Amino acid sequence: MENSMDNTRAIRRTKEEKKLLRRQIKASHILLKHEGISTVSHPTKHLVVSNGGLGNGVSRESLLEVLQEGGTVESLLTPPAKPYAFVTYTSSEASQNAYTLLNGRSLQCQDQSVTLYFSYVEKVDSDKTVSCALPPGLSVFDDFVSPEEETQLLQTVDWTSHTDDVMVQKALKHRRVKHYGYEFRYDNNNVDKDKPLPGGLPVECDALLQKCLADGLISVLPDQLTVNQYQSGQGIPPHVDTHSAFEDTILSLSLGAKTVMDFRHPDGRSVAVVLPERSLLVMKGESRYMWTHGITPRKFDVVPVSEAGGSGVMTSDLSNLTLSRRETRTSLTFRKIRHTPCNCDFPSVCDSQRPPSPPTVPFAKGDACRLEAQYVHQVYEEISSHFSSTRHTPWPQVRDFLLSLPPGAIIADIGCGNGKYLGINPDVMSVGCDRSANLVQICIERGYEAFVSDALSVPLCSGSCDACISIAVIHHFSTQERRHSAVRELVRLLKVGGKALIYVWAMEQEYKNQKSKYLKENKHQEENMVPRTSLDNGQELKTQENNSYRQEEHDGNMSSDMPRIEESSGNATQPRIHVHTNRTAFLSQDLLVPWHLKGNQDKNNGDASGSTKVPVDKTSQGSVYHRYYHVFQLGELEELCSAVTGVKVLRSYHDQGNWCVELEKTLDTSSKDDNAQGK
Repeated sequence: MENSMDNTRAIRRTKEEKKLLRRQIKASHILLKHEGISTVSHPTKHLVVSNGGLGNGVSRESLLEVLQEGGTVESLLTPPAKPYAFVTYTSSEASQNAYTLLNGRSLQCQDQSVTLYFSYVEKVDSDKTVSCALPPGLSVFDDFVSPEEETQLLQTVDWTSHTDDVMVQKALKHRRVKHYGYEFRYDNNNVDKDKPLPGGLPVECDALLQKCLADGLISVLPDQLTVNQYQSGQGIPPHVDTHSAFEDTILSLSLGAKTVMDFRHPDGRSVAVVLPERSLLVMKGESRYMWTHGITPRKFDVVPVSEAGGSGVMTSDLSNLTLSRRETRTSLTFRKIRHTPCNCDFPSVCDSQRPPSPPTVPFAKGDACRLEAQYVHQVYEEISSHFSSTRHTPWPQVRDFLLSLPPGAIIADIGCGNGKYLGINPDVMSVGCDRSANLVQICIERGYEAFVSDALSVPLCSGSCDACISIAVIHHFSTQERRHSAVRELVRLLKVGGKALIYVWAMEQEYKNQKSKYLKENKHQEENMVPRTSLDNGQELKTQENNSYRQEEHDGNMSSDMPRIEESSGNATQPRIHVHTNRTAFLSQDLLVPWHLKGNQDKNNGDASGSTKVPVDKTSQGSVYHRYYHVFQLGELEELCSAVTGVKVLRSYHDQGNWCVELEKTLDTSSKDDNAQGK
């Protein structure tokens, strides 16, 4: 009987070991597929711990306590928002001991149970720190008030009081707010400057503000105070305080608990800043006018283990990150009401220096022409030199198309830019045209045949080309009719049997579980990402809490990817076109995409047309222009091409965030098109 029981236990252990091995292998496959991390079968000093990361709620302290059971830990790297960590032991023997002892270990952490799976890796990237600078004009001062002053200020804000004659109190979806001095109106993101609240700011704030004045942080005393109270898990959407409502400097004092505030530039750069309890945040200049700031709703923040030398700055040292549970936090935000129009250096995002609303998606031809002239043609004239310096590598499948053409073929590149495709196939005769005179001049200087032309009316004979290409052009046309006309013009130029290749930007930047380079190149996002689920199922899903938050209206936000339908006399008007945040997924089809001209590269670029220059922001890193795009949805380009008479779509595919169609002209309809266009 004893032997029988021993055998049963042995069989049970074997099954458990097999089950554990299968899960280890699965975790290794997930790491390779989603993170590019290769594991090895032979023992090394280095291990990757699946499910043992900050991204799925495992704190550094909890993980380290378990890891030390295996031996002496030399280093532990915990990447933010990732459900894994890297541990290096002092010897291979210690690493093997941990591998054997800890694999399959269950860990209770942050109100959940996770199972750790270990795999060997050959090495751990020694470059564990990424430089991270604060936005220009942003400062954080630790311990700006004493604990006693903090208690007094918190007592001043009595949430049980409702004396509306002195202040205004509201309960928003994600926090409670009080306004002193002036009420901030969330319906129009502004203040009623003719209706100050009686009583002004609380007298308990006087000492704090006098200290700010004495330290040179402000030059005039604020006259508006917004108090926000955040419970654990609550936040505020990314926003820029309305330019016309408030003067430059904005102060925000954190009381009761620390948090992490996310700052994002329109070009996609982002910085996570730790705001410790009793710290003062000061926003001036570019950080106040250009960068959005917000607090992602979550129960835990990724923070430095030690804040001794950080003065609130978020560290990127992976060996010094852990999780911090959020507690109830109260912020006091002081601002000075602006009584004159804002004249800051950021006109494209300034409501005083630009039209009250973003441009609308055009309906009439005249509106479309004006929009494209300002947000496409003039912009490319201004950025032509810098744009050309970034366009040097041909798309592989475009290259293959050009190289497949027979010797002596005539090829037209409609919207040729700097001509990077004109010299691909030396055995064909290539000619290019572009709406930008500056870009055409660059082509000519490179020895290519090129001329200035609108893509809707190319001065070449019908049926004169064996092939045409239109790479990243048609998405700049702002109406369906004009996009259709652009395809029809390409077909007009082709001989019967001739082929055209068209590339446009895709709405779907993530397709068949593969992200485009456009999204992958966002190197500044990771610290702001919310925790993810474990690697057990191979999924990395953001919390449901954060998803609901994203659907909330932006309080005080001046820019958003989502177009709004505005009501006018009871009738819906065209949707507004908003500025897109670079290196992020598209939230609407019609948008303005920022182009960041570094340094002084725009000094010698003029508008060849002599038209009024487009609005441009001057930042510490250069100028920011905005280009109009209509990004195409799945099937939209194919449908557009199929609607042209005498065309057969040969293939349609997705290539690195672009929708692409190769078509063939099957019928000559050029005489009919020529008559229609007056040619």
